[in-house]
Parts: sequence; structure tokens; C-alpha cells
Amino acid sequence: MRMLAGGPPPHLPGFLNSLTGPLDRFGYWAVLLFVMIEDFGVPVPGETILVAGAVYAGAGRFNVVAFGVIGFVAAVVGDNIGFAIGHYGGRTLVLRWGRYVRLTGERLDKAEAFFQRHGAWIITVARFIEVLRQANGVVAGTAGLRWRRFLAFNALGAALWVGTWVSLGYLAGNHIDAIYHDVTRYSYYLLIALAVVLAAYIARHILRRTRRRTAPASRRAKAQDESKTTARRGPP
Repeated sequence: MRMLAGGPPPHLPGFLNSLTGPLDRFGYWAVLLFVMIEDFGVPVPGETILVAGAVYAGAGRFNVVAFGVIGFVAAVVGDNIGFAIGHYGGRTLVLRWGRYVRLTGERLDKAEAFFQRHGAWIITVARFIEVLRQANGVVAGTAGLRWRRFLAFNALGAALWVGTWVSLGYLAGNHIDAIYHDVTRYSYYLLIALAVVLAAYIARHILRRTRRRTAPASRRAKAQDESKTTARRGPP
């Protein structure tokens, strides 16, 4: 599973550049390993290497079909390893080793409740959500979900997830530098806008709390003034 012979590899900008070494040295194996172990909770850049590898495919360094199949298989196998850990090891095993990947009892409880509240379809959606993607299989196993049901929704999620990122990376190809530059530039504006919205929300929340606290005092003061006025007038 070596990469295709071809021209020089594309330059990967920003955080993607850190994955040039594994991709150049190990080719498809790097993608298989990173995606698989990320999917049962190990904190490695599985999604990032999927995008980076897809850019390589767009530049002719990988066969895009083989790359997509490998990514899909790795995602399904990784989540099923996580499911087996949760199903057979139970909460005791998960919590014993979960602390190394920041999976605490409280977080596991919340994740299980989330799964039970939203049903099996969340397994598909979780593919696109950081943290949920890594804990997906483990939590489904501890929550007692049937394996066949998990496998079906997990495979659907893996197909959509791999298909989305491989397609985007492949289409980017040698244009990744320009795309990354534009995305980075506009992301700054987005962050500024989000900061403004967040500040406005916090200010509104503080103002409401202040009004709630001062309202009873204002009503008491008004009642006292009315009582004093009535007392000065005397009985009718």
C-alpha cells in the first residue's frame, strides 16, 4: 500500500504540514492507522490526515478510490473496536483507561444519556462532531446498543464522513495553499463576529440578572412610599 509514483508531493499549509512526514514515509498505512485508532478514543489527528491524504490524492500521489476505501474500512473497524471495548469491558474498564484520554465518569454519563435521548441516528451524526467521533463506539457499547444496529448506522456515518472529506481534499489538490489562505483569512472575521455576538449575549444576560435582582427592591421601596403617603393622609 505505497503511494503512486508521480511528481513532488503538494505543499500542505498550516497544521496539515505536520502530516507530510507520515504520508510520505508510510503512505496508505498512515491513513489506515491514524483513522482507525482515533475512532476508538486515542487522540491522534485521524480526520486531519484524511484531509491531507485526500489532497495528496488530488495531486496524483494516491489512488483516490483506494484511499477512500481504506479510510472507510479504518473508520468502521476503529469504531467497532471501541464498541467491543465498551460492550465487553464495561464502564469499569472504560473509566480505568478513559482518564488517559479525558473520558471521565461524568462525561461518560452525559454521553450515554445523549445517545439514549436521541437514538441510534446520532451514531451517524457523531462522525462529524469532535469528541463524539472518538467516543462513539465506546459509548454505544457501554449503553447496551445492539451490535448490528450500531454497525449499520456506523457504516453509514463512516461512508458520509470519508466521502465528504476525501471529496473536498481531492478537489482542492494543488490549490490547497490558496484555499487555506482564504479560509484562514475569513475565519478571522468569523471569529471576530462570534466574539461580538458572545459579548452581546453575556452583556444581555448580566443586564437581565441585574434587573431581576433590583426589581423586588424597587417594588418594596414603592410600597413603602405608598404606605408613608397613606399614613400622612390619615384615615378617611
